[in-house]
Amino acid sequence: MSGSISATTAMIIAAGVSAAGVGASVYEGQKASGNQQAALKQQTQATQTAEGNALSTERKNATAENMANQQTPDISSIMAKAAQAAKSGIGSTMLTGANGAGTGTLGGSTLLGK
Repeated sequence: MSGSISATTAMIIAAGVSAAGVGASVYEGQKASGNQQAALKQQTQATQTAEGNALSTERKNATAENMANQQTPDISSIMAKAAQAAKSGIGSTMLTGANGAGTGTLGGSTLLGK
């Protein structure tokens, strides 16, 4: 019996090899899962960075467009309308009315309705 092994010994060796294979498979599975999670984290971070850059570019473009299309008030038209209103006697505010404080729109006979 010097060169042969017993059936029990062979089964024990086979079980040990099988357990080692299972252990290696579990380790490789956990390693792959960790790599997958790291890749997902990197992808999420890259997506967020790209979205931030796109938003920044959009804001810069909108600012540049607004600067290129600035509108200026027509001061001469505003002044002409104010002069015309002064000529027709409309010198009131919303609080006092055209005839002064006594006929204000707030319901009272004095300023601010008191």
